Formats: sequence, structure tokens, C-alpha cells
Amino acid sequence: MTPGISRRTFSKAALAAATASRALAAPRREDVTWLGEIQTAPTGPAAEAGKLRIVGERGEEITSLDAWRREREAIRSWWLRWLGPAPAERRTPPALEVLEKDQPAGVIRQRVRYECEPGITTEAYLLRPATAAGKLPGVAVFHSTVEHSIRQPAGVEGQPEYAFGLQLARRGCVALCPRNYLWPANDGIDAPGEARRFLQRHPRSKGMMRMLHDAQLAVDILAGLPHVDADRIGSIGHSLGAKEVLYLAAFDERVKVTVSSEGGIGTKFSNWNAPWYLGKSIESPDFQREHHELLALAAPRPFLLVGGDSADGDRSWPFIAAALPIYKLYGGTPRLGLLNHRAGHAVPPAAEQRIYEWLEAYL
Repeated sequence: MTPGISRRTFSKAALAAATASRALAAPRREDVTWLGEIQTAPTGPAAEAGKLRIVGERGEEITSLDAWRREREAIRSWWLRWLGPAPAERRTPPALEVLEKDQPAGVIRQRVRYECEPGITTEAYLLRPATAAGKLPGVAVFHSTVEHSIRQPAGVEGQPEYAFGLQLARRGCVALCPRNYLWPANDGIDAPGEARRFLQRHPRSKGMMRMLHDAQLAVDILAGLPHVDADRIGSIGHSLGAKEVLYLAAFDERVKVTVSSEGGIGTKFSNWNAPWYLGKSIESPDFQREHHELLALAAPRPFLLVGGDSADGDRSWPFIAAALPIYKLYGGTPRLGLLNHRAGHAVPPAAEQRIYEWLEAYL
């Protein structure tokens, strides 16, 4: 029993956790009841600015799945070439060294260390239900720009609405919360220094390639765990983490469902030009790409873009509108939309509830 928690309180919490774990324990494919709402265009100039389209190499409309598959490969190849080489090969999941373990009500939480580049290690929190049996869905959870990094999604420190890893474990998932490379340790960011050191080691790569590599490594770890269903892996991130899950969804088809909250999907919406992301080259007139292409690469896998009219919001709608026709080419119901809670750069309770409903429905 966790110190400081009475037996009665612990029993109630464990019961609640066991009940919640059943919510994500078995696959469901019923759509969320509010899907139509998030696929309805908002009104106003912000939503109408900057029309975006996915077209063929000669500017033609893409009207068939075969045509899209050809164009998809070209788009995917362009972005991967532009991001540069990955910092290391990913052959088998790295070995995990358990550094610390505790058991908040209903959950086993471990702090683990593993190698992310040859000779370079990082840390993550690994959380799973204490009582669930059988294969469980896995979720890669990416933290925002806070000093305490992985302690946020693991529920060790920070605001509870950002403790996605802890809450998902209580709902029946295995959650891995890796530390972003901009943090040399779990507490304290050094973005300029860490980006400089990475780019010195890998001068042909963008900082975002390092983040993509680390995110895919997190999926490798989850998929290799004996108690994780490798066919039911999702990802979620807020702010900085939202940028990571956008790229992960685009380039890793093992990720079956994504929630990206307030990352600023447009390359002009936030600091994508920082050296730890895409760098100054996106400011060149020669750079003609945008992130609606990444949304299209994620099709037909469910993708929820969450905004609060801060980094994302009504102005993000053209990205959704551009990718929806690609989703529709796959047939069935397109599971892509924009949830704008209009509460700024936050995760208010109503949005938090819908985030978990999205994951429950599609994971």
C-alpha cells in the first residue's frame, strides 16, 4: 500500500482503477458521438485563411486510393529525406534498467533508463495497471515544456490534467512517457545546448528527426513488452509533445490512434523554426511544404487535433479540411477532426474527457 494512503482510501481507488481499466481493456470501434461536431468547419476569417490542398505531382486532384498511394510515397520520401538520417539504427527494443518503482493507487509506476543513441541514455516512466491481466493497449505519452519533463505525464509532479500516462494506466493501458532530448536530466531544459550537441553529432539531420527517432524508439519498447498488444498502440502529447505525435503518426503506422493537443500544427503557428525542431530553413521561400501533408500521411488512422485558440484552434481548420478528402478515399467514416475548447494553452476538463473518449473509442 502506498505510504500516506489509508487502507479504505486505497481500496476505493483500486476499485475505481479496476473499473476504469475495463474501459480500454477490450477493442471498441464505435465512433465518438461528437465526431460530426469536430468535422464541421468553424466560421470566421481565422478558419478560412490559408487554403491548403493535397494534389498530385502535376497539381491534379487526387480522386482514387491508388493515386493517393503513389503520391503518399512521394510525400513521405520527401519529408524523410529533408529531416535527414536517423541518429541510430533501431533493430531491437533497448534493454530497460529499472531505477525506481512505486505504486500509486491501482498502478505500477517505474522510472527506467535505456540507450537512445550509441553511448547515450535517456529515461522514461513506464506505467501499467496493477491488477489487469492479458494483453493491454500501449500508449506513448509525450510531455510538454515543463522543467520536470517526464514527471508531468507520469503524475509525479505538476497539474493532474496533464498526467496522461498515469490516467491511461488507471484506464487499462500501458503507458510509456519518454524524456525529450532537450532535457539533459529529468529536471531542467537546455534546448539550445542539447540541440547544438545533437546537430554537431548529426549535421545532416534536423532536430525533429531526433524527436521522431526517440518517439519511434518508445513505440519499439511498448510493442516489445509481453503485456502489450502491439496492434493497439496510440500516442498523445500536449504542446511540445503534440509536435512529436504529429510526426510519429505520419511516419509510424504502428500508431493506430493519436491525440495532438496545442502543438501549433502550422509551421508558422509556433517556434517550428527553432534548431531543435525544423530550423531556419523553413523560413526560406524555397520551402513550400506544410503539415497538412503529415495529417494525410496518418490516414486513415484516427487523429484528434485539440486546440484552444492558442497554438491551435480555428486557424488550424484548413489543415483538417485538406486532409479529410484523403481520409475519405479509404472508405468508411473518416476519423479526423479539430476539437477547439477555446480555453487557451490548456487542457480543460471537458477537453480532457473527450481525449479519453477518443482513445477509448479507437484504441
